Amino acid sequence: MLAFKITRKQELSLRSSCFLLFAAIAVSLCMSAVLLLMHHKSPVDGIALLFEGAFGSLWALEESLIKAIPIFLCSLGVAMTFRLQIWNIGAEGQFALGAVGATWVALLFPDLPALVLLPFMLLVALTAGGIWGLVPAVLKIRLRANEIIVTLMLNYLGILFLEYLVYGPWKDPVSFGFPMTSQFSNSAIVGTIGGTRINWGIILCIVLGVTVWIVLRYSRLGYELKASGENVKAARYAGLPYDRLVIFVMVFSGALAGCAGFLEASANLNRLQPSVIAGYGYTAIVVAWLARLNPLYIGVASYLLAGLKVGVENMQLELQVPAAFGGILEGLILLTVLAGGFFTQYSISIRRKQ
Repeated sequence: MLAFKITRKQELSLRSSCFLLFAAIAVSLCMSAVLLLMHHKSPVDGIALLFEGAFGSLWALEESLIKAIPIFLCSLGVAMTFRLQIWNIGAEGQFALGAVGATWVALLFPDLPALVLLPFMLLVALTAGGIWGLVPAVLKIRLRANEIIVTLMLNYLGILFLEYLVYGPWKDPVSFGFPMTSQFSNSAIVGTIGGTRINWGIILCIVLGVTVWIVLRYSRLGYELKASGENVKAARYAGLPYDRLVIFVMVFSGALAGCAGFLEASANLNRLQPSVIAGYGYTAIVVAWLARLNPLYIGVASYLLAGLKVGVENMQLELQVPAAFGGILEGLILLTVLAGGFFTQYSISIRRKQ
């Protein structure tokens, strides 16, 4: 009789992480090719259009980088909560509240100079997103509420609140009936770098990514997060402030998602409208797992997933594939990463049992 023994490996190597990422994308693209065949589309043309739309021109590279900025910020916050084994699925709602908070400041104080108005918008966006992350943290600590359900439900509240504002009190009277606010004043718009379309949020992403990596790797806070995430009971017994860590990571995650909402509304749309909700909060979950919760790898994974979003849009225009194709592709990537992750984190040995 054969017996299987599963042993956890000590650490996932960089080579294994990179191989897993590209293998997951390759397998997902093969599955996507099958889906294209089911729609009577050429899989070769479809995959070619996907990569051409994502990385085939300077415009595509810039567009991918623009979309990668909010994905990176949301993913960085989500990765912090996942490291503590707190499952924050609410980045989408926190993103929406950040956009709402920034818009409130932009509409209320349009004449303030940019040096005052933009930091004010950022501060309110961080606060709004942080509060939206604090709510499930408090409910988990005080009432033992499941944070997955709470954060997921708060997504709908945040998005519906945004839609209420743009369809109601904040609707631009000269928008010809379209749900959107009036355009932000020039001082409320985050500028671009040089002659590109890339906004200054990219600098914030670089600074935050490096800072979080240093903190997680070399600070006491990083050790406490890792220890508490691996064994909650042992962490409490050792005197680690688990409840305070839960509050910290949820507020931090919400604040980063709120910052992403601020940049999307200010730098890219220059107003608030329903299209600001583009699924970045949900994509952040995929990116965080692709990057194995490593802040430096999150940058690469964010750009790849953003490129896939841009490429799918190109494929939709050229081949007329369904709009849900991009979501299916992301889901396939996540499933293949999770399945492949088992074999990179665990070793299986077979022995004959007497």
